[in-house]
Amino acid sequence: MQHLDPDRLVLLALSEELEELTELDHLEHCAACRQEMQSLREVAEIGSQVREVRELPAPPEHLWQAIEAGIAGPREPAAAPVPVITLAEHRDAPRRSRRRWVAPLIAAAAAAVLAVAGTIGLDRFLDRAPAERVTAQATLTPLPAVPPGAGGDVRVLADGELRIDVRNLPLTSGFHEVWLLDPDTPGKMVAVGNLPATAEAVLEVPPGTDLNRYRVVDVSDEPHDGDATHSGKSLLRGTLTR
Repeated sequence: MQHLDPDRLVLLALSEELEELTELDHLEHCAACRQEMQSLREVAEIGSQVREVRELPAPPEHLWQAIEAGIAGPREPAAAPVPVITLAEHRDAPRRSRRRWVAPLIAAAAAAVLAVAGTIGLDRFLDRAPAERVTAQATLTPLPAVPPGAGGDVRVLADGELRIDVRNLPLTSGFHEVWLLDPDTPGKMVAVGNLPATAEAVLEVPPGTDLNRYRVVDVSDEPHDGDATHSGKSLLRGTLTR
């Protein structure tokens, strides 16, 4: 059986060319060619997982030495008797030769890709920012006069960021503002900031604010009247828990 050319298998494995009908028929009946193309596709898949990464670090020297040794394979004896080759053996020789270099090449390519990916993963692990630490959080529920579908969530991070996610707030001709209230002292509150038109926002808790005291999060409907105090029209509220 005439097998597919190795270069052609590489192109098919990389999906750079569509299989012709004769190639499809051959792959359907030739298990050896199917196995080789599947192996090449697995290597291509590994490579595709890191192809978006830029400025890759150089692999260590010993990796390249191992790849070269794997491709080269064991050295042949200095002298060997000349074998008598039959017609059938001559026909299969290119196939055996191809198998000798394809297998080490696949293994070496996979090793190189995995080594680079591992190096990148380690670099990212060492350089990544520390995980967010939530110090307080609250679920916002609508007040009686507000549609029941309204609501939201709040998280306060260790660095003082207040991350708020709201949904289905009533339309306003003014703007929505976030406050921190002291439930034990009526009228005591701290303005945190205005909500943008998006559902999510990141605001800054004013420095020095005691969240054990100002522990109620309030979202209000504010008019454009130049008055910096609370309008008295609250929409959502929730109590911070630690």
